[in-house]
Amino acid sequence: MWKDDFLKLGHKIKFERTRRKMSQLALALKTGLTTRSVSRIECGTNDPRYSTLMRIAQAFDMELSDLFNFRL
Repeated sequence: MWKDDFLKLGHKIKFERTRRKMSQLALALKTGLTTRSVSRIECGTNDPRYSTLMRIAQAFDMELSDLFNFRL
C-alpha cells in the first residue's frame, strides 16, 4: 500500500469506529490490539497486517473489502 492509502484506510477505520460510537479502547479490546496500535492505524502511520485488518472488519461486522471503500 502507498502512504496515501494508509491514511485513507486509517480515516475509514476511524469513521467506522466513531459511527458505531466506539472508543479506541473498545476497538482495541474487541480486536486484541493495543490502543496505541489502533491510534497508529487511524493516523496512517502503521502498516497493518492482513490479520489485523480482518479483526477490525470483524469487530465492525463488515467485510474486509468494505474497509477499502474510501468514499465516506
